[in-house]
Amino acid sequence: MTRHDIANDAVRQLIDRDEITRLIYRLGVCLDEGRFDEMAAILTEDATARTPGGEARGRDALIAQAGRNHTADQHIQHVVTNVLITLDDDRADVRANLIATFAATAGAARLAPEPTFTLGEVYRFEAVRTAGGWRLSLIQTIPVWSTGSRPRP
Repeated sequence: MTRHDIANDAVRQLIDRDEITRLIYRLGVCLDEGRFDEMAAILTEDATARTPGGEARGRDALIAQAGRNHTADQHIQHVVTNVLITLDDDRADVRANLIATFAATAGAARLAPEPTFTLGEVYRFEAVRTAGGWRLSLIQTIPVWSTGSRPRP
């Protein structure tokens, strides 16, 4: 392998890591803002989710589960950090930290609602390269800690 090949491979890996990281950040935005229809563009057709909100198999079931667990009457913020990606050709394993904070919709007298539940989790993802680019095929959360009262969907 030439130096040129090594450099090209390194650049390709950087681009792949960036694309996968952006998928994860887009997932957080979709969940926070209730843009569930946009999740279709970041998931494989056979994607699976295993979260405290339940297990779902298939992109449509996963999107439906996300809608049930992230309702319009809640303000939710997903903060994702420490994204670590292990690439293996057209597949990737990803680990990240997640802090999800839930707050009930506030009345007119308040500028912003107070959080009622915060959950610290480890995110696990699997991603695959498809004809349309990288897509998430597995989303799994592993609760580590929580505070407050978990909202009911």
